[in-house]
Amino acid sequence: MTETHEAIKRDFLPSDLEPILKRNQIDGCIAVQAQQTLDETEWLLKLAEENSFVKGVVGWFPFRDADLARVLDRFASNQALVGARHVVHDEPDDDFILGKEFNRGIGELANYDLVYDILIFEKHLPQSIEFVDRHPHQQFVVDHIAKPRIDSRKFDENWRKNIVELAGRDNVACKLSGMATEVLDPVWDHALLEPYFHTALEAFGPERLLFGSDWPVCLLRTDYDRWFKTVKAALGELSASEQSAILGGNAEKIYQL
Repeated sequence: MTETHEAIKRDFLPSDLEPILKRNQIDGCIAVQAQQTLDETEWLLKLAEENSFVKGVVGWFPFRDADLARVLDRFASNQALVGARHVVHDEPDDDFILGKEFNRGIGELANYDLVYDILIFEKHLPQSIEFVDRHPHQQFVVDHIAKPRIDSRKFDENWRKNIVELAGRDNVACKLSGMATEVLDPVWDHALLEPYFHTALEAFGPERLLFGSDWPVCLLRTDYDRWFKTVKAALGELSASEQSAILGGNAEKIYQL
């Protein structure tokens, strides 16, 4: 991390998150990987074992390794493991997600009933559409609405076109998260984000959207409380049952909590 990451250059542990969840009347969370190590996956699973509000873990695995199945077998009995992710948008190759070995590994996840979280930038959406089409029986969740470039001067039409196309696949859901950190303006408000919320709602519908906090990374531009209120405001015109689904029910269903 550099000096631009001062807000998050420290340890964040369950004891930091629990009072925030209670304050916002949130029953639990899913912890999602950040490092590309099995050690971190094991550590997150340990935190889930020790903290009942951590309802599940999306871990990382060496997807390109030939012995991936053997590695997954080690974790298969841990009910807290609900999904897997790779930080695709940090790979130097924009076509990484289409790699032969990587896709072979993703093909193993369905055997373990694991969701795959897609972490990309908007520019990776065309490749991600092809990627998803290779795995029609795999459940996917797009993190952070695929990180569009949010700029008050111009709506990201490329993102809109491609996220709508991706949403046409029934095995893809999407998290309403990570948007504040993608704002190019010095400040942001609900009005700036509203077209992105509207597009995601129109594309995926209330049955395939999930609230996500992106905490603690969100602290670079906002805090948990403000983000939660922003998402709730964006859902204000939906029915109570639709809001409940996005704020928890869909995560329970998709990640089989």
